[in-house]
Amino acid sequence: MDTEILIGKKNNLNYQYMLKSITDNATGFEKRFENIGTEVFEDSKSASKAVAREISNLILEKQKEKKYCVLGLATGSSPKGLYTELVRLHKEEGLSFKNVVSFNLDEYYPMEPDSVHSYVRFMKELLFNHIDIKPENCYVPDGTLTKQEISDYCKEYEAKIEALGGIDLQILGIGGNGHVGFNESGALQNSKTRLVALDHMTRVAASAEFLGLSNTPRTAITLGVKKIMEAKRVILLAWGELKSNVIKAAVEGEVTSKIPASYLQEHDNATFVLDKEASSKLLRIKKPWLVEQVNWSEDMIRKAVIGLAMELKKPILMLTDDDYIENGMSDLLASEGKAYDINIEVFNKLQNTISGWPGGKPNADDSNRPERAQPEKKRVLIFSPHPDDDIISMGGTFKRLQEQGHEVHVAYQTSGNIAVADDEALRFANFVTDYNSHFHIESPEASSIFKEAKNFLKHKKGSDIDSSAVRHIKGLIRKGEARATSYFVGLNDEQIHFMNLPFYETGTIEKNPVGPADIKLTMDLIEKIKPHQIYAAGDLADPHGTHKVCLDAIFEAVKNLKEKSFMKDCWVWLYRGAWQEWGIDEIEMAVPMGPDQVLEKRYGIFKHQSQKDGVVFQGSDSREFWQRAEDRNKETADLYSLLGLARYAAMEAFVRWHY
Repeated sequence: MDTEILIGKKNNLNYQYMLKSITDNATGFEKRFENIGTEVFEDSKSASKAVAREISNLILEKQKEKKYCVLGLATGSSPKGLYTELVRLHKEEGLSFKNVVSFNLDEYYPMEPDSVHSYVRFMKELLFNHIDIKPENCYVPDGTLTKQEISDYCKEYEAKIEALGGIDLQILGIGGNGHVGFNESGALQNSKTRLVALDHMTRVAASAEFLGLSNTPRTAITLGVKKIMEAKRVILLAWGELKSNVIKAAVEGEVTSKIPASYLQEHDNATFVLDKEASSKLLRIKKPWLVEQVNWSEDMIRKAVIGLAMELKKPILMLTDDDYIENGMSDLLASEGKAYDINIEVFNKLQNTISGWPGGKPNADDSNRPERAQPEKKRVLIFSPHPDDDIISMGGTFKRLQEQGHEVHVAYQTSGNIAVADDEALRFANFVTDYNSHFHIESPEASSIFKEAKNFLKHKKGSDIDSSAVRHIKGLIRKGEARATSYFVGLNDEQIHFMNLPFYETGTIEKNPVGPADIKLTMDLIEKIKPHQIYAAGDLADPHGTHKVCLDAIFEAVKNLKEKSFMKDCWVWLYRGAWQEWGIDEIEMAVPMGPDQVLEKRYGIFKHQSQKDGVVFQGSDSREFWQRAEDRNKETADLYSLLGLARYAAMEAFVRWHY
């Protein structure tokens, strides 16, 4: 049941408007565990709208008082939805920004303001160019200064803030190491605006935007922690599972320079605004029975018992009444009876998730199986956001569905062209032109494309967006690799579909939102195949990432088609990628793999040669994708074994989406 609660400092009349929280904890936050106010929303969109409304109310209040409204603004993925909503408020509700003065937190150094990586450009494209804020009132640190000029410039930057009476409301994101602005781990609470060296973890996180770590800046100018702490109001935004661990540390841990965001515990008007995924490690979300009385639903019991077994490293059937009582679960015993009986119930349900027949087992009792036995031969549609997610994430299941006689189709939703290195594209272009020359093949159009691409790549600068010719070549490389993988699994050309969803084709890491054209293409394919099963990437680590946008397109398409007769027999299964796995308590189907099947999956991944030996978007994990996939699948199998179930070499996991 949703509850309405106030954001911000209790009884602060300046911010008395209502926010929708998905938690039942209407008192704000549990002081025993959380050291700062946190608000949890269903998703980043609803959270961004609530924060935008607070900013709007503050701007209007300042307008009545004929005062400037001084906003501290952030960049990165977290505030994108906020800026979209502020633009909407301006265009549709007439919110004026003429009395707003904004100061951005940071800027890479060195950095030209018109670079695609510049925060000046970021702010203009996402906010400033779409509202009526005065250009002279928009301050972003200058990345073009000489190093000798930076110190005086930073003092002037702070002086401008002080002259306006300080920041009224500061928006923050949070880095994976707990940084705010570019105040990295180790930054002191009294630190001032300055030039800083970027932490390796921060550079790795940003390396995707710069197409590789070697191109990523090593330094930046940042507003100091002191000025952030002096802001009258601070709101920190965090979305996605990748932020969940650092959020837990900043909210529930001690105040430490190792996690600069933890300093906000000592601010008297700061709030962390989170989506469900970012809040998932907080104790009141992960173990709500330790915070308040809970309704012991079937899902809650499973979560609690499996979590207890994993924490104690015990098989489920070995848990005792004392284990429950000593770990804050005595209420469960009082509600449901002895540990012995609860253990058996949870164990049996977990055991029933294991199935070597992902398409259903013919002529078998399917009452306790994850999938239906009928129809015996199913039409299966596997959606793959990039050209390799299918084999990386569910390659064993993919191959088994084909081998067990189902009609399997794979749909590659995007070209994946930005993940191909320039030298790989140049090698491909040289091969084609040399081949055509050797065999005297005349193709003016092809020659023009490859000539243009080769010329562009030879003179390409780090901040340049790939030309259409280069994107075309990189797309061809990935298309060929995807087709090779599908052939390896056993599909023919009629079962392979390249969708090239329009939202993706920007040439940069920054993608467009899902649009009507993306949804229509998805609907058309589903309607053409009329599947009994749909498999889709359920990665929610980054709410703005390609996987999430592709998933949104599928969700909208399925909702629009659900009244069609064929959809009554269609089940949707969600898999996860190379970056993470479903929680063991969430898994509804686990497909086991033997050692030989693990190797087959590896060979399928190897078909994607452009993604081996130096991936463009490696992230903070130095392992190659095949290694990540194998380790993740082995870890899932190991967890099942730890909990007392059969031991397998590996497992691929799925959760069913009910629409």
